[in-house]
Amino acid sequence: MTLLKRLLQFIIVCGLLGVLTLLALYYYVKSDIPSVEVLKEVQLQTPMQVFTKDGKLINQFGEKRRIPVKINDIPKPLLNAFLATEDNRFYDHFGIDPIGIVRSAIVLISTGQKKQGASTITMQLARNFFLTREKAYIRKVKEIFIALHIEQLLSKDEILELYLNKIELGHRSFGIGAAAQVYYGKELHELTLAQMAMIAGLPKAPSALNPISNPTRAKSRRNVVLGRMLTEKYITRSEYNEATQAPITAKRHGAEIELYAPYISEMVRAYMVERYGAEKAYNTGFRVYTSVESEIQLAAQQALIDNLHDYDMRHGYRGPEAVLWQHEADPIPARAELLKTLKSVNEIAPLVAGIVTHVYEQSAEVLLKSGQSVVIEWDGLKWARAYINEKRQGNAPKAAADVLSPGMQIWLRENNGWQLSQYPQPSSAIVSLDPKDGRIKALVGGYSFAQSQYNRAVQAKRQVGSNIKPFIYSAALEDGYTLASIINDAPINHWDKSLGVAWRPKNSPEVYSGPIRIRRALAQSKNVVSVRLLRGVGLQRSADHLLKFGFADEDINRSESLALGSAAITPLEMARGMSTFANGGHLIEPYFISEITDAYGNSLGKAQPLIACDEEQRLENTMQCAPQIISEQNAFLISSALHSAVWGGGSWKHKTGWVGTGWRAQALKRRDLSGKTGTTNNSVDTWFTGYNRNVLTTVWVGFDDASKSLGRAAYNNNLGKGQTVGAEAGAITAQPGWVRFMKTALQNEPLAPIDPAPGLTSVRIDLKTGLLSSKNDYTSRFEYFESDTVPTKYVQQDKSKTPFSTDSLPEQDELF
Repeated sequence: MTLLKRLLQFIIVCGLLGVLTLLALYYYVKSDIPSVEVLKEVQLQTPMQVFTKDGKLINQFGEKRRIPVKINDIPKPLLNAFLATEDNRFYDHFGIDPIGIVRSAIVLISTGQKKQGASTITMQLARNFFLTREKAYIRKVKEIFIALHIEQLLSKDEILELYLNKIELGHRSFGIGAAAQVYYGKELHELTLAQMAMIAGLPKAPSALNPISNPTRAKSRRNVVLGRMLTEKYITRSEYNEATQAPITAKRHGAEIELYAPYISEMVRAYMVERYGAEKAYNTGFRVYTSVESEIQLAAQQALIDNLHDYDMRHGYRGPEAVLWQHEADPIPARAELLKTLKSVNEIAPLVAGIVTHVYEQSAEVLLKSGQSVVIEWDGLKWARAYINEKRQGNAPKAAADVLSPGMQIWLRENNGWQLSQYPQPSSAIVSLDPKDGRIKALVGGYSFAQSQYNRAVQAKRQVGSNIKPFIYSAALEDGYTLASIINDAPINHWDKSLGVAWRPKNSPEVYSGPIRIRRALAQSKNVVSVRLLRGVGLQRSADHLLKFGFADEDINRSESLALGSAAITPLEMARGMSTFANGGHLIEPYFISEITDAYGNSLGKAQPLIACDEEQRLENTMQCAPQIISEQNAFLISSALHSAVWGGGSWKHKTGWVGTGWRAQALKRRDLSGKTGTTNNSVDTWFTGYNRNVLTTVWVGFDDASKSLGRAAYNNNLGKGQTVGAEAGAITAQPGWVRFMKTALQNEPLAPIDPAPGLTSVRIDLKTGLLSSKNDYTSRFEYFESDTVPTKYVQQDKSKTPFSTDSLPEQDELF
C-alpha cells in the first residue's frame, strides 16, 4: 500500500508539474497566439489583377501569385491527395495528432535527429501564417498552442481552405489555384490525377521537388503521394498504375495575359497604390475592371503602331542596328554565333531582330532569333531610301543592295509579308471615350511601354495648334456671332510695341479667301479668322471661356497666339474638352475604372460617372448630371461646323465646292462625324480630334523633344499613287491613325449624329454675305441660328419665298 501511495503521489506531482509547465509555456507564448479578429480576418497575399471592361486580363501586380479558391470548388481527388500525404486524420483530431507526436518522439529518441515534425495541417497553417520554419522546440510549442487556438475558432473546412490557399508551392505560386496555373496553365477542375498528386507532393520541399526544376525527384515524390492515396483507398489500383506511368507535363506558365495594355494598367496600379497603399494594393487580391473594351483597346494600340511606322517609313531608313561583318573576305560567324548574338537582343514588339545573310537582286534573306530564315521581298524593301534628316530623304533604292548587305543586324516586322523596319522616332498617344459620361474606351500612351513608361496620353502637355479653334469659335458664338457671320480672311500685320516687332499670323497654307463665313473658316481652319474672333470677343473673355472646358488656368496663355493653339494640353484633357460639343454642352469627368472587387468577386465599388443629362433626365433627377458649361445650341453649332470640316461644302458642279481640313475622315463613309485637325508651328505637334454622339477620339503625334520638327517627306518614286508627301500636319500625320482606329471603334456602332438642339432656327442664307436669301440654288444654303441671332435682312429684297425650313441638317446642300 505504501508503494502504491507513493506512486499515486508521484503521478499527482508529475501531473501538477505538467500542468504548471503547460501554463508556464502558454503564458510564455501567449503574445504569439493570434486573436480571434486576426484569425477571422486573415488576408491571403494575393496579387492585384487588372481586367478590361469585358473581363480580359491585361496585367497582374504583386510578388506572390495566388488564385484563391473556395473549398467547395476544389476537386475531391485533390483534397484526398493532400489529406493522404499531409494529415490523413485531419477530420478526427483536435489540431494536434497524438499518434504522430508519439511517432516523432520515438524517432527522436532512437536516432537523436528531428526527422519527423508530426505537424498536422492545422499546425502547418499556424506555422505558415504566424511562425517560421525554424526547427526549434519553442517554435513547435508555439505551433501546438496556435493550432489548438485555431481549431477552437474555425471549422475544419475553413482551416483546410486557408491551408490550401496559403501553402507555398514553388515558382512564386502560393496556394493550389496558383500552382495549377503556374505548372500546368489550367483551372483546378482541369487537372489529371497525376497532376493533382504532383501538386500535393510539393509542400514538403517546394524548391527541391517541383517538376520544373527537378522533374526526376518530383516524379518520385508524386508517386509517393499516389501510393499514400492507394493505401488510404482514395484511388483504385488501375488509377494508381495509370497515374504513376503518366509523363511529367509541367512547364512554366505566366499569368494568362489576354490583352497587354500596359499604359492603362499602370494608371490603375498608381491609383490603387494611392488609394489603398502599396501593401494592401499588391497583396489583397483586388480585381480591377477598367473601362476599356478589349477589341477597341487593341485597335487603338495597333493603329498607333502602324501610324508611327507609316511616318517613319516615309522619312527614310536610318540604317542597321549593327554590322557584324562588312566584306565578302571577312570571316562569317558560325550560325550558332549569330543566334547567340540575336538572343542577346531585347526585342520590342512588333519588331523582330534579324541578321542579313544573303542579298539578291530585289530581296534579302534574314536569320531570325528563332533560328528561322525568312525572305524580305522587294515590296518590303522599296520604301527604304536613306534618311538624311526630318526634312530630307535620299533617292529611292533600285535594288536590295542599295539598302542591305550581308552582316547587317536589322529590325523586321510582319506587314502582309516580312518588311524591313526600324524603331519609330516620333511618339504618339490615342484617347477614346464616351462623350456622354467620360468612360475611357481606349487609351495608349506610346509605341512601347517597355521602351518608355512615359504616358503621353495623360502626362504630355503639348501645344494643340488648331485643335483649340472650336473653343475660340464657341466663345464667339456665345458673344453673338453666328455661323453665317462674315469675317475677313486676310493677312494681319500687328505692331507689338512691347517687343518692337510686327506679329504676322498666317494661314496654313498661306491662302486667303477674303470675306468668309464662320462655318467655312472653322472647317478650313483659317488662322487669321481665329485671331480676329479672339480680338472681337476679347482676350480675357476668350480665355475665361476656355477655362469652362476643364483646362488648367496656367495652361491657357493670355496672348493672341492663344487663337492659334499655343496652349499646352494633354490628349486626355483635349478629349474631355471636345466632348462638350458632342454631348450637348456638358463637362464630363473621364474615368478608367469601372469596378473594383475583392479576391472572391465581391464588389467594393463601381464607377458613378456624371452623365450628360437631357432636359427630361435633369427634371426627373434620377442620375448624377454633369454640369452644363455651354448651351446645347452652342455645342450643336460648333459640331455642325466641324461636320463641314469633314464633308466640306459648296457646289462642285458650279465650281464653288470646298473641302475642310478633316476630309480624310470621309474614308469611313459615315455622315455622323465631326472633327478638327491641329498643327503647331514648324510641324512640332500634330492632332486630330473627331467624334459622333457616342465615340470621341483624340490622336496626337510628335517627338518627345518638343523642339524637334516632324519635318516633311518628298515623293518616293517606288511607291506610286496614294503616298503622303509634303510637310507633316494634323491631317496627314495624326488623322490617318484616327481613321485606322475609328474603323474598328465604329464598325458595330449605329449612326449617331449630333441632333439639332431645341430652340434653333434653320433659314436659307446667301453664301457670300450670310444674309437671308430667297434663292434655292447653289448660291445659298440652310443655316442654323439661335432665335435671337437670325438675320433680318435679305441679300436682295425679294420676300416671295420663305427662308424658313424644316430640314434637319444644314449640310444637306453642301455635301459632295
